Amino acid sequence: MKGPQLIPAHGPSPWGGIFGKLRKFSTYESETKDFPMIRKCLFPVAGYGTRFLPATKAMPKEILPIVNKPLVQYGVEEAAEAGIHEFGFVTGRGKRALEDHFDISYELEHQIAGSGKEDLLTSIRDLIDNNSFAFTRQNEMKGLGHAILTGRNLMSDNPFAVVLADDFCVAPEGEDGVLTQMVKLYNQFRCSIVAIEEVPADETHKYGVIAGESMKDGLYRITDMVEKPAPEDAPSNLAIIGRYILTPDIFEILENTPPGKNGEVQITDALLEQAKNGCVLAYQFKGQRFDCGSIDGFVEATNYVYENVYKKGK
Repeated sequence: MKGPQLIPAHGPSPWGGIFGKLRKFSTYESETKDFPMIRKCLFPVAGYGTRFLPATKAMPKEILPIVNKPLVQYGVEEAAEAGIHEFGFVTGRGKRALEDHFDISYELEHQIAGSGKEDLLTSIRDLIDNNSFAFTRQNEMKGLGHAILTGRNLMSDNPFAVVLADDFCVAPEGEDGVLTQMVKLYNQFRCSIVAIEEVPADETHKYGVIAGESMKDGLYRITDMVEKPAPEDAPSNLAIIGRYILTPDIFEILENTPPGKNGEVQITDALLEQAKNGCVLAYQFKGQRFDCGSIDGFVEATNYVYENVYKKGK
């Protein structure tokens, strides 16, 4: 497998007109009609969670607890920290518990009133009171690209974030969360951005993998993307993880993206088309990711939160 493929800047800039656009975009540091800020976040949560059966037979995987909070709540809190207040969920059958979790439980609050346990609901009640939550259903499992397209009615014609709750991300002590890091980049460049990390060569078949031109340390302009390549076919070891910022033109591209690998509509195919017609950036985020789509990763995340958050009273 090749290492990270970086296009050297010999002669004229390979950016051409695109680089000029990026320089122009970087002057927009506040919200305007033409360049809105990131206010919305989409959570594709329609999957079956089969690797966690039988636990997920009657409970959404995203509701399984990492210590004392559901997995999905950590993703919502990360997005809220980034200044996002409108959340959309693309769900499926058997996911009603997600809607209930992000709704007020008057009966439960009445039951614990005066018991000294009211603080146990503070974090989720604060989220409910200060944000809006909307839900739509994905009737068929046709890939991440299809799930994102299904959420179009929740995102409207606005740039938006996408969080895959399976990827539980933590930032270094005192640093911005991963989505906050990405929103700050979006405020400079006003284009789609994907989060990436280096993965072992023998694991590229699990991810979308990018090749790109290095702009600065940890930031690349994407020139190629391959969905779940074999190690010998991977253009690099820089893998896309479950954090995206997408501009609204992605929806029209997804509508015209034919099914790809495994007969699914792949977001990587749509992003590559977007990159060819404009610009998509890949950002090697600062922090640590736990793959909570696997049992091993879920246990590692639980141990991390217990030792570094729960025991310290954070």
